[in-house]
Amino acid sequence: KIKKIAKRLKVLEAFHKSGIKPEWMILEVLPVLPPELRPLVPLDGGRFATSDLNDLYRRVINRNNRLKRLLELKAPDIIVRNEKRMLQEAVDSLLDNGRRGKAMTGANKRPLKSLADMIKGKGGRFRQNLLGKRVDYSGRSVIVVGPQLKLHQCGLPKLMALELFKPFIFNKLETMGLATTIKAAKKMVEAQEPVVWDILEEVIREHPVMLNRAPTLHRLGIQAFEPVLIEGKAIQLHPLVCTAFNADFDGDQMAVHVPLSLEAQMEARTLMLASNNVLLPSNGEPSIVPSQDIVLGLYYATREKIGAPGEGAMFSDIAEVTRAYETRQADLHARIKVRIKEVDIKDGEKIEKTTRYDTTVGRALLSEILPPGLPFSFINKPLKKKEISRIINASFRRCSLRETVIFADRLMQAGYALATRGGISFAADDMLVPAEKKAIIADAGTQVKEIQAQYTSGLVTEGERYNKVVDIWGRAGDDIAKAMMAQLGTMDVTDRDGNTVKQDSFNSIFMMADSGARGSAAQIRQLAGMRGLMAKPDGSIIETPITANFREGLNVLQYFISTHGARKGLADTALKTANSGYLTRRLVDVTQDLVVTEDDCGTANGVAMKALVEGGEVIEPLRDRILGRSTAAEVVHPETQATLFDAGTLLGEDEVEQIEALGLDEVKVRTPLTCDTRHGLCATCYGRDLGRGHLVNVGEAIGVIAAQSIGEPGTQLTMRTFHIGGAASRTAAVSQVESKSVGTVRFSSLMRYVTNAKNELLVIARSGEVLIHDDAGRERERHKVPYGATLQVKDGDPVKAGSVLATWDATARPIITEYAGRVKFENVEEGVTVAKQVDDVTGLSTLVVIDPKRRASTAAKGVRPQVKLLDDSGDEIKLAGSELPVNITFQLGSIITVKDGQPVAVGEVLARIPQETSKTRDITGGLPRVAELFEAR
Repeated sequence: KIKKIAKRLKVLEAFHKSGIKPEWMILEVLPVLPPELRPLVPLDGGRFATSDLNDLYRRVINRNNRLKRLLELKAPDIIVRNEKRMLQEAVDSLLDNGRRGKAMTGANKRPLKSLADMIKGKGGRFRQNLLGKRVDYSGRSVIVVGPQLKLHQCGLPKLMALELFKPFIFNKLETMGLATTIKAAKKMVEAQEPVVWDILEEVIREHPVMLNRAPTLHRLGIQAFEPVLIEGKAIQLHPLVCTAFNADFDGDQMAVHVPLSLEAQMEARTLMLASNNVLLPSNGEPSIVPSQDIVLGLYYATREKIGAPGEGAMFSDIAEVTRAYETRQADLHARIKVRIKEVDIKDGEKIEKTTRYDTTVGRALLSEILPPGLPFSFINKPLKKKEISRIINASFRRCSLRETVIFADRLMQAGYALATRGGISFAADDMLVPAEKKAIIADAGTQVKEIQAQYTSGLVTEGERYNKVVDIWGRAGDDIAKAMMAQLGTMDVTDRDGNTVKQDSFNSIFMMADSGARGSAAQIRQLAGMRGLMAKPDGSIIETPITANFREGLNVLQYFISTHGARKGLADTALKTANSGYLTRRLVDVTQDLVVTEDDCGTANGVAMKALVEGGEVIEPLRDRILGRSTAAEVVHPETQATLFDAGTLLGEDEVEQIEALGLDEVKVRTPLTCDTRHGLCATCYGRDLGRGHLVNVGEAIGVIAAQSIGEPGTQLTMRTFHIGGAASRTAAVSQVESKSVGTVRFSSLMRYVTNAKNELLVIARSGEVLIHDDAGRERERHKVPYGATLQVKDGDPVKAGSVLATWDATARPIITEYAGRVKFENVEEGVTVAKQVDDVTGLSTLVVIDPKRRASTAAKGVRPQVKLLDDSGDEIKLAGSELPVNITFQLGSIITVKDGQPVAVGEVLARIPQETSKTRDITGGLPRVAELFEAR
């Protein structure tokens, strides 16, 4: 109400300030749209189809005439007023239907389309007809994979090319004198005479075309390629650009556009050619990383097998290895020694050297495709997807762009060939269900029964029971998954000396997941472990898990439970994709005027960057945070104090490695937040253009790039929810904290603890932290420890990596006494402040603090139940160093575990507070929160 009035006041104030007269705001004449734009079309059957506007205009005319007549007849005031109101409504809905009150509807109950509706929104004039025009010289078709193409090529169907390049062909036919007029040329093309195809080949040579896949979420959603004419009607796409387009070959379509003018062709070739866009503009990682079967092939070829034929052989060069492999003397996975020639590039000079490596046949054969400048050590390990990405990245930084593109293409060819040779497939027998599964499930069942018994006997509350049950099953699922991965991932083999040794397994399913080609531990777990807990559509977890897996098959009940999650996945996908697309549009809207406008603003300000550490874990190391930024102050050597880098140096890979090697903890870097440029930003504060790997150019639209870099993964994530299929992805409750590194334990200044009768250290500080220092006394990690945790270490203890520092109960928080004495209850009245819960079996009763709002008498609303401690002579024990008595208040929901008059020792638990229930985390949980940030309120 107030808001509405405030709004009106604003409008009136604006009138007052600007000196505009309100009567100017009244329309006295309504302009009428010309009839051609609101046609009346006769349908067969004597009916008419009409534009909605005709309807709206008709209403205005009818009501206006009626009002005229009523005024002439001097009708009663109430009738005239009603007619005026109706006229006003008719005019309102003509201009903008549904803006005020209910929308006017036609005969078929849908709102009429008013003048404003014609203009606004996705289907309006602007977005549909002005920005979304159909383009000439374009076509679209289904895409299929083209593994024989080079990175800069795409396969274009002949018929499509003929249509797209028609004018060019006409021109060529005429200049070559094969056709006298354009009309004759047209006839030749339509008859598809043989000469036309030769001319088409000529016209297409060196003429790039642009391919685009909707939705275009970032810059790489539209790229230029050189067309290669193919038979058939589908466009062929190079497999390595699929990541950038987010394309797959399950029926996706893509659009082709032809740049016409020479300038356009040149820009397409220099700026948009696929081989010039190998880095993702959002994070600088390579975008042409192999995936799926290519990764599988490379991984398979670079694995080692103990005791394979040809193991231990020595080879003088790669040619010998190839010969041995092709004559079946050595297996692809055999461990061998071989001399490999490497080319190192130092300051532009090539240095050749030959080294003897312990490697495998597959890796030695792969070394042939390494670009000069990359050492063999890069591929002398099993190549997983992350590894391959690192190699391509290193190739881009150390060698040239051209070398990298050739290398990526060769990797792809090799990957496909090796995957074919590997012949990896899987059957039901490859899904090994762990032998321990039965025992783990039975054990979990027993624990659940125990909790159930405790619940029926009143020892735990309903909430605690649910939590513990969900936790037990969650843990059981994790244990089975661990056992399963251990069984899938390792196998026993006999080596040459007859000993039994363990090695990574060659199980197909394991290899697919381990290499990063397809599938994940979470999916294998549903195949061969147990499906686990399922989420209801509201996010709460169904406490009966699905103990079966897909290998064993689900029974009807289990199948019914899983439909919950599957449906949620489908619904989420549909709803969230739209949300996230809208977020991208709003982001672009606010950032589109941010452009790099100068080289250097010359500010001395910046931000000191440290590694991001949370809960003792390094979330983002220092190198990732400073890579590609400029230094704000000079970086000095920590010991010699010599200047390493001047202020304003762009930190590339080499510089960052130097900084890391010296163990610098923080570096002050320039950042857009402190840039002094008046309009836009300066290149030095922005740093590296991630999509191109060098300092950003003046004029780069960095705002839009940033908006797309946030929006694009958001859209991808929503699509991904769908694939997990509702298996509850909850974080198992953390109930202990371990050290990550070797060092000495230190307690933070806020840490307070007491020692109880069992000689355990119990934390009584709300924000205590355990720190670990290395030998030099530098802080390596810090861990928050909750109130009531049991410390497993003392201040000054040395610890190894992985030692448990503290443990606690995740399902309930205790209230601990710091003083010893006899308990004296105050305000603990049954039925007023506390409720009694009697245990049926043992006859024990517990007291639970009840909600003040639910208390019977109004007098008891403000009273808090609490405990005082008395000494032997019956006096109240005072707080150390003061005259105030010790007073411990129980909060809502506390379960009191002591009796009135009971003696307690230091560190005893007086009560415990059950913790909240666990819900599943939604994959897109972060999106609404991010969207919140950009709301101008």
